[in-house]
Amino acid sequence: MTTIEDGHEGTSGIFAGERRLTDAEIQVFEEWAGRGAPEGDPAALPPVPRWPPGWQLGTPDLVITLPEYTLRADGLDVFRNFVVNIPVAGTRFVRGLEFHPGNSAVHHANIRIDPTTASRHLDDADPEPGYEGLILNSADYPDGHFLGWTPGQIVPLAPKGLAWRLHPGVDFVVQLHMRPTGKPERVQPAIGLFFTNDAPTLTPAMLRLGRQNLDIEPNDRNYRSADTYTLPVDVEVQQIQPHSHYRAREVKAWAELPDGTRRWLIDIPRWDFEWQDAYRYKAPVSLPAGTRLFSEFAFDNSPDNPRNPNSPPVRALWGFRSSDEMADVWIQVLTRNETERARLAADFRRKADAEDIVGYETRLRVDPNYAALHADVAVLYVELGRPDEAIPHFEAAVRLQPGSAVATYNLGTALEAAGRFSDAAELYSRAIGLDASYAPAHVNLGNMRLRAGRVLDAQAQYEEAIRLSPESADAHNNRGRVLLTLGRRGEAAKEIAEALRLRPAYAEARFNMAEMLREDGNPRRAVDEYRKALAVRPDWIPCLTRLSWILSTHPDAAIRQADEAIRLAIRAAELTRRSDAVVMDVLAAAYARAGRFDEAVSAGTAAATLATSAPDQAAGIRDRVAMYRRHIAYVDGAR
Repeated sequence: MTTIEDGHEGTSGIFAGERRLTDAEIQVFEEWAGRGAPEGDPAALPPVPRWPPGWQLGTPDLVITLPEYTLRADGLDVFRNFVVNIPVAGTRFVRGLEFHPGNSAVHHANIRIDPTTASRHLDDADPEPGYEGLILNSADYPDGHFLGWTPGQIVPLAPKGLAWRLHPGVDFVVQLHMRPTGKPERVQPAIGLFFTNDAPTLTPAMLRLGRQNLDIEPNDRNYRSADTYTLPVDVEVQQIQPHSHYRAREVKAWAELPDGTRRWLIDIPRWDFEWQDAYRYKAPVSLPAGTRLFSEFAFDNSPDNPRNPNSPPVRALWGFRSSDEMADVWIQVLTRNETERARLAADFRRKADAEDIVGYETRLRVDPNYAALHADVAVLYVELGRPDEAIPHFEAAVRLQPGSAVATYNLGTALEAAGRFSDAAELYSRAIGLDASYAPAHVNLGNMRLRAGRVLDAQAQYEEAIRLSPESADAHNNRGRVLLTLGRRGEAAKEIAEALRLRPAYAEARFNMAEMLREDGNPRRAVDEYRKALAVRPDWIPCLTRLSWILSTHPDAAIRQADEAIRLAIRAAELTRRSDAVVMDVLAAAYARAGRFDEAVSAGTAAATLATSAPDQAAGIRDRVAMYRRHIAYVDGAR
């Protein structure tokens, strides 16, 4: 590995807890080998090192034990996901974890957190402990932290301020990569969690470089795969973790700053699949916005590669099994503030989702009957706003799993995203018929009933979901919306507050709480809740426009923030391509508040033109434009 300085001269001192020989130590070995490697004085032989038993990081505050699983004696590698509820009564702050595999058949583990019940349902549906396949998209790394294990890896406890939040009601989803040993193996790993009373003051973001179009022909000795990403905000790089399989030979990652300076992040010239790690920098690496991150992998798929899993070599495609190939570099970064973290996460998520689609579609061409993979790629299409491409994949999953409530429900979500609401309602009803205890289907059926104006039917569905799954934040939030519609504001506030207790990073519940606070004449707290919602969903147009409107038109000058209002409104206008009358009206009001009346008139005129099909709306906009022409900013009479 190299330093992060220009060039490749420095070779030590950049990673915390480095395990390497110094140049002086290497010279001792070279001199000794040059003398024929003579044996030293046996009497001076030090005792054999003994690895201390038990936990290496100290006594854990909580130990989670996975259910026991029996690994078959032979056959292909097994990837199995174990879903374990975390028994904490309130939010805890986690400094780190230590993973004990319990059996050498475990090659590595990935650990994510699912705040929903989706992973648990898949585990429950499988007669054995856990379920096979990919980890669902509902499960993710917490607060931008690596959670995983490879042989020899013990990640140091996080420094003060960098803990991650563990909320009650969530599940660990632990994916074990296990390799048969020739006899049945009993596998039961344990995870030790280490808590702190210090709340995190910094939240990282996780980036991943790596292409998933890998297609390595047999005997190709130098297949290369490269990826790049341009940072939209300033960051400090905290950790890096490369990942690849047996055919990888070299792994590199570096940053190219806007001024052309190159800074190396990691360089592994002799990759070893059996020895992977997460590397924390002793000092964070500062990179300004506009920096391009690069990764490059070299693969050797020839007989000369002693680690090649196939003899003779065979074609290798991207895939999560070790007989396939991967080329990922995970990079943990800190931004200057939460707003920039949210912006970075949203920007990068689009790149990552698009790349995952490439990989999943590649695997489905090899195995078109892989139901879980059809579902996963469909979810990605929905997230990217391409529901029509998701529907065929969800239909394939239903065809392959005709009795699955989850698969039927998933198809409903794609139909809903495509605007086919009656078809979606039918699928949600069918999912409930297959499994009446599946709470998410009740929630979404309630949403369809509410959309159709059947408020009491919607309320009944949400209440059933809460009965079945009291920890369902969606059910509590949506019941709160219904109660607001029915004028039962006190009960509504309690339901939305419960949704936020269960899922603090719940943008929709934050928005609903902000709306209630605004209507109740508490604009300061409302503004705070809108901002928290945007921290989770930075490109959410209704929240952008609502917050911008308050910050530019509120009667209380202490509430108004013209610069922020303009920034929010411009973002909403960009997202709607300046084709939404409401957004352009909001942008005009923001410009006027800042005294930029010519721009206010221009944006307001565009808004009035867009609103021609709504005469009352257009008239109100024209009235405001007339004020802007007289250099008067609009003040909203509403609270």
